[in-house]
Amino acid sequence: MGERWVREPIVVVLGHVDHGKTSLLDRMRGTIVAAREAGGITQHIGASFFPYDAILETCRMLLGEVRAEIKLPGLLFIDTPGHAAFANLRRRGGSVADMAILVVDAIQGVQEQTVESVQLLRSRRTPFVVALNKVDLIPGWKPVPGAPLKETLSRQHQKAVEELEKRTYALVGELARYGFTADLYTRIRDFTRTLAVVPVSAKTGEGVPDLLLLMIGLAQAYMTKRLEVSEDEIEGVVLEVVEEVGLGATANVILSSGVLREGDRVVMMGRRGPVVAKVRALLLPKPLDEMRDPRDVFKRVESVRAAAGVKLVAEGLDEVYPGSPVFGLRRDEDLGAAVERLQEELEEFRITTDRIGVVAKADTLGSLEVLVNYLRERGVPIRLADIGDVSKRDVVEAEVVHMKDKYLGNVIAFNVDVDKEIELEANSRGIRIFRGEVLFRLVDEYLNWVAERKREEEEAEFGKLVKPGKIKFLEGFVFRRSDPAIFGVEVLAGEIAPGVKLVNSSGRQVGDVHQIQEMGRPLPRATAGMKVAISIRGVTVGRQVKEGETLYVLVPERDARLLVTKFSSKLDEHSLRALEELIGLMRKVDPLWAR
Repeated sequence: MGERWVREPIVVVLGHVDHGKTSLLDRMRGTIVAAREAGGITQHIGASFFPYDAILETCRMLLGEVRAEIKLPGLLFIDTPGHAAFANLRRRGGSVADMAILVVDAIQGVQEQTVESVQLLRSRRTPFVVALNKVDLIPGWKPVPGAPLKETLSRQHQKAVEELEKRTYALVGELARYGFTADLYTRIRDFTRTLAVVPVSAKTGEGVPDLLLLMIGLAQAYMTKRLEVSEDEIEGVVLEVVEEVGLGATANVILSSGVLREGDRVVMMGRRGPVVAKVRALLLPKPLDEMRDPRDVFKRVESVRAAAGVKLVAEGLDEVYPGSPVFGLRRDEDLGAAVERLQEELEEFRITTDRIGVVAKADTLGSLEVLVNYLRERGVPIRLADIGDVSKRDVVEAEVVHMKDKYLGNVIAFNVDVDKEIELEANSRGIRIFRGEVLFRLVDEYLNWVAERKREEEEAEFGKLVKPGKIKFLEGFVFRRSDPAIFGVEVLAGEIAPGVKLVNSSGRQVGDVHQIQEMGRPLPRATAGMKVAISIRGVTVGRQVKEGETLYVLVPERDARLLVTKFSSKLDEHSLRALEELIGLMRKVDPLWAR
């Protein structure tokens, strides 16, 4: 075994659009760069390394003496904040990101993508802290640039402090809805049980020292074992595949374990199976003052040690999926085991079956994993799940399902393009393509569409059924004894309408309602509480019908069965009771009626 060491934690920044993710990253960089004697930030591909010395010096300048002994080399921040980067930082059973900062706007509070971020963090089981950003916009706030939280709060008017408390507790309440106990970080005793909230301003730098020190302190306290890595266990993840002038397709890789050297062989997941490639070059960004030419942005290095972001140059990278694991091969015998691990992961999320289910497409392996897991969580069966734009094959697969289930025979496209011709093709076949860039909104849009279509169909089906009704023949209100018989009734429950059949308390048919009138005007229906006149042909008052008796609408047996089993919730209490009374009457004649 080669050398072992404790690497820096990999940190990702998430949150709703415009809540200040990039600004916060820039502010943290700027705060550290200001402490120049401590050594600057090293730029990686897709990440920035904040050295421990620089963080400590920054925090010491602003917070005073830091007593904790910290053994971590620093923090590696992923430079591309947001869901796409985090989705691609995937590892089986979790995330390559060790920690995260969830940025929430203090003024706007929890928004749609905040919820999505929380769901993502929870599903990947990634520890995180909450940066309550834009505190400088709180009414009455007096900015104290770069100050730690304790100092800035001591200089605020009481009303501004109370307003911050109010907004903090609103956030704590929102987070509780998603199963998290949270509080202001200064009040927390057990960080394993309570989520830390740090008020900050990316604009003024207030609270940023607190956030940096908290991140490195939590990593030191709870992650040292997880962060221990070995030289020969080379693992990472493809953040993105980028075409570079003069180099062709390159892979931006976050290395989470081991030492990767030029000439090493690596295995990654490709569109047609595992891609085994020899590393031709490892590239890191040059500092700005070393660039002689805009194209001269990289410097070549012989090796890279985790944790790091590096640009990998090798053959066949145009086939590689973003979000793919990267395994380094020190020996030939490592290849079989690495390929097997890749195949297992690929088969878990790239799905091809004959099942009745939706077609799911996503832009990267990380996004596909999140989409598949969320669809499973919401109980949506999947027929096909794959990476890439929506194709004609996807539409054909959806059509096969559509013939058997029109709700599942559709396409859910997450972060991918849909060609106009493909969309027209889908429309002509009755296939809907749901597409979007916010996962939870996209799946909810599909599920809401299904629920609405089902509700409309149920309403239409319910509308066609004969409804139960119970009426009383009013004594003294016989207007005509026969041809047709016309008499007054009171609707006791449910409704009656022209054309319905009536039965008496013995279950014997009386006749069909021909017409309903009120004050000489014909009515399409009469409902509970109304007193109306009805006409029935072919009966005589005193023979088939008698004054004072109770009559029921004869609901057809199939309709009665559906009303009891499927639509009972749509009937009011009195209508349901009238239906149960009718069923009781009919079962005296036929015990199996409407069963």
